[in-house]
Amino acid sequence: MPFKSKAQRRKFAHLLVEGKIKDDTFEEWNRSTGRKSLPERLHPKKKETPKKRRSSTKAKKRT
Repeated sequence: MPFKSKAQRRKFAHLLVEGKIKDDTFEEWNRSTGRKSLPERLHPKKKETPKKRRSSTKAKKRT
């Protein structure tokens, strides 16, 4: 199964260093991915939009 993103490839490389997956598994995935240009993340996190402040529409009366 090929990698779907650069982040996934980094995660698997980290698991390989920790010894949680075998070298053969990583190499198989790497070979099946080939030289594809992968996106950084498959589902990018949505950016939070700052809440708009209410502006006072009524003018203050002068006395």
